[in-house]
Amino acid sequence: MRIIVIENTYAAWREAALHALASRATPESIGWRVIDEDGGEASPALFDEHACTPPAPASIDSADVRITRELADLLKDAALFRDPDRWAFLYRVLWRWHGGDRAVASPADADGARLYRMAKAVRRAKHDMIAYVRFRLRAAAATTDSDAPAPDLPEYVAWYEPEHDVLAWSAEHFARRMGRSTWLISTPDGAAWWDGKAVRLERRAALPRTERSQRADDAQALWLAYYRSTFNPARLNEAALEQHLPVRFWKGLPEGALIPSMISEAKSGARRIAQASGVGALDGKAVPVDAHRAQPARQPPSTLDACRRCSLWQHATQAVAGVGPDHARIMLIGEQPGDQEDLAGKPFVGPAGKLLDAAIERAGLARENLYLTNAVKHFKWILRGKRRLHKTAAQQEIDACGYWLAHELERVQPAVVVTLGATALTALLHEKVSLRDHVDRPLEVDGVRVVATYHPSFALRQQNDEARERVLAAISAALAQARELAGVA
Repeated sequence: MRIIVIENTYAAWREAALHALASRATPESIGWRVIDEDGGEASPALFDEHACTPPAPASIDSADVRITRELADLLKDAALFRDPDRWAFLYRVLWRWHGGDRAVASPADADGARLYRMAKAVRRAKHDMIAYVRFRLRAAAATTDSDAPAPDLPEYVAWYEPEHDVLAWSAEHFARRMGRSTWLISTPDGAAWWDGKAVRLERRAALPRTERSQRADDAQALWLAYYRSTFNPARLNEAALEQHLPVRFWKGLPEGALIPSMISEAKSGARRIAQASGVGALDGKAVPVDAHRAQPARQPPSTLDACRRCSLWQHATQAVAGVGPDHARIMLIGEQPGDQEDLAGKPFVGPAGKLLDAAIERAGLARENLYLTNAVKHFKWILRGKRRLHKTAAQQEIDACGYWLAHELERVQPAVVVTLGATALTALLHEKVSLRDHVDRPLEVDGVRVVATYHPSFALRQQNDEARERVLAAISAALAQARELAGVA
């Protein structure tokens, strides 16, 4: 019996198999061994026959074997199949082909059928790894434990448990897709590093246990909000869900923790509610009934995310609540979230927010001391090409969100409210008004002083720098006036 010792790679097996074919070694006369997982050195000889010293590999010729591209692809994929007998089996396939037995490449042959099954399983594992690896932004300081080293971990990390040896293949795929961002994919059997220039493979897991948990970062929080908002309980098909997203992957996916609860909610009534709302949205004959009397008695929503008082939630990523101290002296009310606010879940973080920051600074105020919110809490938009463009909220949508604005005013109880734009002023006064009639004319609403001014987006729409500066100066003056009225030092 000849013992062939190789590294656990297709390239090492191929070289050894060609030498074995040249020496006419039959599959039954060879025992295949791989270098141990700890990286121990193998015998320097290629063949070890009856514990005798064999000739050096350089003195052994390689067989000239010509195979089809299809068979080559099958062999390469099957070489990644986790089976201790895979190298012996692949050599048997190659031996039969080299001997002229072309049936070995047919699924109708016993060996051919096994080869196809192995390759198919590996290709599925490749697809799964690309589909279900989830990178997350690593915390600035990594915590290690006693059974793992403390390496300088890269910017993004991921933990995955593949069924077959597809780590090296998928690492090349992610290296092409991730650009210069450094990352690490760690598995129970090894790890792949990307430093922005080259992939480095290691034999053991390099990610500490404390780094393997799916702690949510900002990107994951946004993804979970999007995932939940797109879930339609009325169209839930559990069999199809588990077929396309097998349960064994759920533990490694951020959204995996949401799926069981969403399925449970769908079974316990959310499916019927979703169907009813879908039917209600269909066109039909208009019935002249008072809108308030036509609405069934409902409990008011307990959270902003659960609000369905108007239809804007259907096309928004998430509701955007106000931010700031609960007892701020000054409250700023805008119109509605924009594209960037809808994605970030925070008000005034886009281009208009930057102009507002400049106006706040000119007025001698600090943003962290102000309460910032919007009259409408969901982003209303229309699609133009690939861009989502702002669309002015309708009066019924302003009235629907008045429920949440009233709660904010009651909780914060500001001394002065600054309305940014006509929509905010309309929401506060509960009637359609002209902004020009109230600019530079403070008024009082329910015991609260109100200062009306332009929305920062109005400055962005100006045609030149001079006009833009005039609008920005007017906003700064209104904020300075609010500061004086509120008695803020």
